[in-house]
Amino acid sequence: MSFPLLTATAVLPAVGAIATAAVPAKQRTAAKWLALLFSLATLVCAAVVAVRFDPDGDRYQLTESHSWIKDFGVRYELGVDGIGLALLALTALLIPFVILAGWHDADPQETGNTRWRPTQGFFALILLVEAMVIISFEATDVFLFYIFFEAMLIPMYFLIGGFGDRAGPHGEKEAATQRSYAAVKFLLYNLVGGLIMLAAVIGLYVVAGNFSLQEIAQARASGSLDMATSTERWLFLGFFFAFAVKAPLWPLHTWLPNAMGEATTPVAVLITAVVDKVGTFAMLRFCLQLFPEASKWATPVILVLALISIVYGALLAVGQRDIKRLVAYASISHFGFIIMGIFAMTSQGQSGATLYMVNHGISTAALMLVAGFLISRRGSRLIADYGGVQKVAPVLAGTFLIGGLATLSLPGLAPFVSEFLVLVGTFTRYPVIGIIATFGIVLAALYTLVLYQRTMTGPVKPSTEGIADLRVRELAVVVPLIGVLIFLGVYPKPLTELVNPAVKHTMSDVQKKDPKPEVEAAHK
Repeated sequence: MSFPLLTATAVLPAVGAIATAAVPAKQRTAAKWLALLFSLATLVCAAVVAVRFDPDGDRYQLTESHSWIKDFGVRYELGVDGIGLALLALTALLIPFVILAGWHDADPQETGNTRWRPTQGFFALILLVEAMVIISFEATDVFLFYIFFEAMLIPMYFLIGGFGDRAGPHGEKEAATQRSYAAVKFLLYNLVGGLIMLAAVIGLYVVAGNFSLQEIAQARASGSLDMATSTERWLFLGFFFAFAVKAPLWPLHTWLPNAMGEATTPVAVLITAVVDKVGTFAMLRFCLQLFPEASKWATPVILVLALISIVYGALLAVGQRDIKRLVAYASISHFGFIIMGIFAMTSQGQSGATLYMVNHGISTAALMLVAGFLISRRGSRLIADYGGVQKVAPVLAGTFLIGGLATLSLPGLAPFVSEFLVLVGTFTRYPVIGIIATFGIVLAALYTLVLYQRTMTGPVKPSTEGIADLRVRELAVVVPLIGVLIFLGVYPKPLTELVNPAVKHTMSDVQKKDPKPEVEAAHK
């Protein structure tokens, strides 16, 4: 196929960002519709990529390769496997809903002092983030991936700091300070990780002589590239540290609750459902493929850190008084499950981790967006300010419940399948880790049901009497996401068939096979 389909999928939102930013200042509505149309066009392009992809074909498909910086061996190389395609599709699916949910989030308002919130800039930045995330899922040149892995921090910084939440518990001046703090913390944490990764990228070039993921992996597999054990471990740590910050993994997680708490709800969804997935995806694509021996060497420590993330994040979620920070800590716990599945080094664990990335993105988006609609009505993120919402807004409460049940991985909803596979895949090789991780499920049920009980049930508080139910635009955001959660919960086969061949390749990279069952087969 001569048409550069992968490039088109990434270029469409980038062009949309430029076009949206160029709309005249007074044409705010036109800018919104233009951004939505470009996001839908990107979704269509991603659907074409999915149709053209053959799960049983070559590992990387729809590949593109062009010389970029010839003197340093840098190439513009793109290609998708089943894992990259699943996350590309997730990104393209969620962005239209993010734009719809944030339809009025950047409208000019007077809050104390008159403060201009440029609508065009808000939606242009969202599309720009989408373009950079998509090309990160497609890049098979390490240097190309690094450029966009770091570049996406800039629009995210402005989305957090410049378009922060208006429903915070502080006054306008204090809220602006908190937004700035959250944005700077997000940027510094990720920049430090990126600088360490840059040193590792340079080290990889010194050792391998090029940046091509496929060429380096093939040279490692054939034995033509002999990398010293200590060198491989140091390079692995450089890459993994950056990805662990982005993921985020304990103890590098502390930027996430601040960023999600102070960002608008759609931007909070963009952070945890889209941008953070680049970190866990890169662990599968780069850490395991480029540094297989170092990955196995570091596995025990990483599993312990993932286990701490699961339990620690869930415990902190239980004690939260802020709805958005509760979802943030719940996400830290869920990312612990994803990383545990990746480094369990079993096909069930890695398939479950990939499914978890997709399903967590959809379930968190559904829960967070409904919570955002609730917060926008009351003007408060504090759980204590709500009560009896299901009596005045039953549809809002019902969709909130379904999003919460998906978060706790209720059977019949999409996250259950992925969490089950992660736990099975971990238990077969690391039974103690798998057993302890199940406490995260119990805690998830606790923080989700307590959140629902405190906000939606009981007598109607005076502060919630006037809360309106979901409107048509809000239903258009939430209902499709819930439909996808139910569909993939009942019928996950389309996703499993897409990612399983890619997982087999990854298992081959690290030269691992699934443990044999310890129970003897019954005699005939």
